[in-house]
Amino acid sequence: MKSYIALAFASAAMLATSAAALAQDSHPYDSGPVWDVSAVLTKPGHFEDYLKFVSTTWRAEQEAAKAQGLVLDYKVLVVTDPRENEPDLYLMVEYKNMGAFDVPLDEQDAVTKKIFGSLPAANKSGIDRESIRTLKGEMLTRELILK
Repeated sequence: MKSYIALAFASAAMLATSAAALAQDSHPYDSGPVWDVSAVLTKPGHFEDYLKFVSTTWRAEQEAAKAQGLVLDYKVLVVTDPRENEPDLYLMVEYKNMGAFDVPLDEQDAVTKKIFGSLPAANKSGIDRESIRTLKGEMLTRELILK
């Protein structure tokens, strides 16, 4: 009888240790979507000019990518009181996962041509925007979904 009790206690201790080990191996979060965040500093007097581009051309690019299933969502955030030389806008684009970036160039070019008419026109548009804004950086981030 004593051996059965000892065996039961030993089994319970092993199960408790195994459960604790499993709990330590699991993460308190899951990998979520990927966000591409661009930091933009509009040049003095050109905030509205740049927002006109964002609300038309940039938005059309995001909607086209969304229609193709490449983009889940996008957002524009304004910084209410940026410090000197810091971004006053953040353009955020949400992708399902890192695999969303593995899109053949011809598919990417098709979206660009649809919006701008041609690749050289898209390049010129990018150069022209330099007169109204400065890109301060870009971050590729992964959202973590807490369990």
